Amino acid sequence: MRTEISTAAAFVTRLLRAAGGIGEEQLRCFRECLQEALREHYKHHWFPLLPSKGSGYRCIRINHQMDPLIGKAAGMIGLSHERLFQLLPSELTLWVDPFEVSYRIGEDGSICVLYESPQPGGKTTKPLESRTSCKEEWRIGRASPSKNYSMMTVSS
Repeated sequence: MRTEISTAAAFVTRLLRAAGGIGEEQLRCFRECLQEALREHYKHHWFPLLPSKGSGYRCIRINHQMDPLIGKAAGMIGLSHERLFQLLPSELTLWVDPFEVSYRIGEDGSICVLYESPQPGGKTTKPLESRTSCKEEWRIGRASPSKNYSMMTVSS
């Protein structure tokens, strides 16, 4: 669960960083607050033997309403929901499941995999949060969600 949560929090933090106007210390605090909020929220809803069980509960969603977990972390650094709507995609879905973290920008966008571990207890792959190729994909998607996204997968 630690890697999946870290990957999800890093992704949202990178979206905020790319939008600009937020200092590195605030971003660090946001990421830590979001990780803690996700850990607490997922504590009794994490099923490694049945990864899809509870997927809807673990879904982070921005769609005309701010996801409460993102809103809570942003509030800790003084960002309002209104400001978040200016900084983040208006349509964002982020799935945080055992062994996989993926996202979609826009209702018609394709799903991009940020992190994937092919088997329980197996060697995990390096999260895409540190790779520039994924960074470019979500930057493109933020400005104009495309129906032609290619599926990005990382596995070992």
